[in-house]
Amino acid sequence: MKKQLFSGLVFDESDRPAESAYVGDEPCYVVDDAGFRRHIPSEQVDRQVLAQMAELIKGSEGLVSEQTAKMIGQEDPFSVAAIANQLKNMDKQFDQMLQVGLPEDARAYLGMLGFKIIINYHGDVISVEQPGVASDDGDGGE
Repeated sequence: MKKQLFSGLVFDESDRPAESAYVGDEPCYVVDDAGFRRHIPSEQVDRQVLAQMAELIKGSEGLVSEQTAKMIGQEDPFSVAAIANQLKNMDKQFDQMLQVGLPEDARAYLGMLGFKIIINYHGDVISVEQPGVASDDGDGGE
């Protein structure tokens, strides 16, 4: 059964947490729209977020691989290469992630770091807040 990938990390435009629920066997995020509970298929939201994350990584797979290997204590060249290969085939990993979901401790860690997904009641991702990730705003280029 599929799972909500970012359960507990999704909020509506009024900064209220979206609930996680199932409609049949389809995982959903539930957003309160003036008292009406809108059930948004979680895959619709999750794929938007994963695509944004993949775009951030694109072109930096080598660096991300090295840092990931260092974080998990597997800095040997084979582990770095394996991680880099996974990153290059990230779109194939998305389907598997949607089936398995993120481990609860990984979601909790993201939440503690301030990771937050804001959606509207149509299921469109308005923003993904990722503290510590540099933005293009205010670079002082003038």
